[in-house]
Amino acid sequence: MQNLTELSGNTTSSNNLSVIVKVCVVIPFFFAFLFFILLTLYTFASHRQFFDSSRYILFTYMLMNDTLQLLSSVSLFLLVMGAVQFAIVYCAPLLFVSTATFLNTPLILSTMSLERYVAIFYPLHRPAIWRPEWIWIIILSLWIISCILPTVDFVLLRLKPGVDVHSTPVLCKTNVLNASPIQALFKVSLNGIFFAVVAVVILFTYIRILLETRQMRQDRVSVKKALHTVLLHGFQLLLCMMAFSQPVAEFLLVQRVNLSQADMSFIYYFCFILLPRFLSPLIYGLRDESLRSYMKKAMPGFGARIDPNKEVQTAK
Repeated sequence: MQNLTELSGNTTSSNNLSVIVKVCVVIPFFFAFLFFILLTLYTFASHRQFFDSSRYILFTYMLMNDTLQLLSSVSLFLLVMGAVQFAIVYCAPLLFVSTATFLNTPLILSTMSLERYVAIFYPLHRPAIWRPEWIWIIILSLWIISCILPTVDFVLLRLKPGVDVHSTPVLCKTNVLNASPIQALFKVSLNGIFFAVVAVVILFTYIRILLETRQMRQDRVSVKKALHTVLLHGFQLLLCMMAFSQPVAEFLLVQRVNLSQADMSFIYYFCFILLPRFLSPLIYGLRDESLRSYMKKAMPGFGARIDPNKEVQTAK
């Protein structure tokens, strides 16, 4: 992944302490995230009422995508920190999953914003595609779109002379698959178009819901909640887009601050790759009163679980 794989693989004695500190920072956050994910998925599985809402289905999909993203990116992080080299045929699947899930995040954010838009403006006559029984079609489409860019990377792959896909050990970085300038230019252009479209979708839904809050006299609370949700989606998208500013930031700051390029890369990786994934389940999970109450009951020390037959009051 572009924001992770710039990390230095040099593990000489001069930076051993730095590597240990970085690993000790990442691993606790990673396990805390996994605990929350497992707790949330257990809550969903125990209370099937959540799957009667497109919103909760999309939220579950986002959690699963973020889990795959973190598993692949943290694995790459640890491999690069340990300077572990292996053949491209084994490295490529990790890079593919990491890139696809990274690109899938803004698509999910825009889809969740559109779901709030549809819920507000078409509460009684929701289009069939947005109903819970058909939402899987949208989810499948998001996966196909997010896989386009890593697939192009494989198609345009041009290895250096003497490098064999099956036997030559390499450090697992994205520049292994993005070797040519034309390929890099194509990737930057596609990423720019990709995120611009997503930003327009989120901005459109935010403005339309904002206008609706000024016109509606009933159910203003639900509309304001939807407005805040879309605003959070926009904030998350901004964090995702900041990951692409890493080369420019390194060029401008490395010479002006007492930080190595590897340290700058780690700061970007932590702030704009890991942290948004850690925050997303907290933002969208714990904000929901119904989900939060069930999760508290499922945690040890919070007493017995509530009656599974009790209906969930899904948030609008």
